[in-house]
Amino acid sequence: VQLQASGGGLVQAGGSLRLSCAAFGSPFNALAWFRQAPGKERELVAAIRNEGRTKYANSVKGRFTISRDNSGNTMYLQMDSLKPEDTAVYYCNTGNLYLSDSYSPSDHWGQGTLVTVSS
Repeated sequence: VQLQASGGGLVQAGGSLRLSCAAFGSPFNALAWFRQAPGKERELVAAIRNEGRTKYANSVKGRFTISRDNSGNTMYLQMDSLKPEDTAVYYCNTGNLYLSDSYSPSDHWGQGTLVTVSS
């Protein structure tokens, strides 16, 4: 399994960024974005199943959009209306998103990409 994340950067509050994750060889049914802010635990941001069903953390609903390209090999996270509290290292992961809406991550992680939102 190979996961390669890109697209982080510095943006002002209220701005937008789009993250990308190239994913190859995953045997699981979903891809996901996690983030980890300094001093905090890694948390799930959004997940998308192979057929397109999505799941979002409450903190990003209505602001972030997760998607995949037609090949399924690239996942995106469009982040709009960014807030300083969105500042974190963002990681892509592959795992299983169940019908119960729970996400079970695998041990396969992309390298992190830093998103910094200034106030």
